[in-house]
Amino acid sequence: QVQLVESGGGSVQAGGSLRLSCKVSRNSYSRTCMGWFRQAPGKEREGVAQIVAARGYIDYADSVKGRFTISQDNAENTLVLQMNSLKSEDTAMYYCAARAWANGCTYLKEAVFRYWGQGTQVTVSS
Repeated sequence: QVQLVESGGGSVQAGGSLRLSCKVSRNSYSRTCMGWFRQAPGKEREGVAQIVAARGYIDYADSVKGRFTISQDNAENTLVLQMNSLKSEDTAMYYCAARAWANGCTYLKEAVFRYWGQGTQVTVSS
């Protein structure tokens, strides 16, 4: 069982930045696909970014390319999402997710991720 705990959400004005962190309970998760998702009120959960740190694989949703950066700090067992140039449409609950142990990344879809954090709210005001 893997536990994921997000932090770093908050409120910011459009154009600002936020840094989300996700603490992973299990060591050495760098060979496993981990990702960030978000869900706005009344909308389906959508993939934002995913990474397999040990392979140097990173993938972003088109809506966040050039603005968001996903990374993994293996020493701290932490997944990070740096969000810059935030827009009002980025407002959502953000979730950290992990696939089953040693599984690589495929589709950036909710159904293929096994473990989920409780979420952290990001609100961007225009």
